[in-house]
Amino acid sequence: MNQRVIFPKNLQTEIATAISECEHDKIFVLVDETTKNTCWPVLQPLYSLKHAQLITIKATDTHKNLTSLVHVWEELERGGATRHSCLLNLGGGMVTDLGGFAASTFKRGIDFINLPTTLLAMVDASVGGKTGINFGGLKNEIGVFNNAKFVILDTGFLSTLDDKNMRSGYAEMLKHGLISDEKHRAELLRFDLGNPDLSLLADLLARSVRVKEGIVTQDPKETGLRKALNYGHTFGHAFESFSLKKADKAEPLLHGYAVAYGMICELYLSAVKTGFPTDKMQQTVRFIRENYGAFAITCDDYDELIALMRHDKKNTAGNINFTLLGNVGDIRINQTASQEEIKEALDFFREG
Repeated sequence: MNQRVIFPKNLQTEIATAISECEHDKIFVLVDETTKNTCWPVLQPLYSLKHAQLITIKATDTHKNLTSLVHVWEELERGGATRHSCLLNLGGGMVTDLGGFAASTFKRGIDFINLPTTLLAMVDASVGGKTGINFGGLKNEIGVFNNAKFVILDTGFLSTLDDKNMRSGYAEMLKHGLISDEKHRAELLRFDLGNPDLSLLADLLARSVRVKEGIVTQDPKETGLRKALNYGHTFGHAFESFSLKKADKAEPLLHGYAVAYGMICELYLSAVKTGFPTDKMQQTVRFIRENYGAFAITCDDYDELIALMRHDKKNTAGNINFTLLGNVGDIRINQTASQEEIKEALDFFREG
């Protein structure tokens, strides 16, 4: 099923149109504790949502789990949802991932609409049909491919974002620049993340979404080209899972920060294994270090990080697979690296 991605001129009209084109004997809106307070008040007065039932889950990726999923299923059931009901996911990537999975599995699948409220969700999580939850300490371990009927990208919600969440989403945009073309990468490296121009950001976001849409349309189930979107994610997901395990001692990494750190490692591997130009690597790594700081790991953590990489869904035949780059836009999927090469990349990451 194809999804329609909309940049609305009038949010009220676009939501009403989207709902009218979905089955909707009943409408449910999924929020987390944050978007219930900051974003739901924008939608609550809309006539098309007059009879909507609100479902609230706890915020942050630590709650993208089976407990939250079961709560959504129970609330749908308690609210009398049928196979002809519709779920609107209002929130960041955690809400669109979990809500999409809940909708895809309830009564064997009901229609859902994604209305992402964070930059990360707009550029990444809400578009492309990946849904799921974390499980067993691993990112996105359980899930399905299933497109939202509509994705409504209202950049007005970006004004509600704090600095860290803005930077988190921007990391995925930087990834899209690296896998597309030099002009786009250069524009992204010039953007002032410390003092973001939201109108310019909206233009860059639209271009970024087009990059992802173009790839997903060609390869919806990630059999080939779509693996390009995993650039930075083999290391990134390991960093993210590692930080979730240590969440009792420190705040877990935001997804985009983990991907940014993963890109440093995979830029290094791209330079040494697939000939990525060193000057472009250094320029991009400098931007990441300046805008995302550092993540404290020691060489004693390397084996645990490699063990986490072995759980990556892209792996085949016991190899840890990477998407690397020969140059900006020159995508090399299904690349492998030895343990020694992976440890060298982690050394390079720590040297910053």
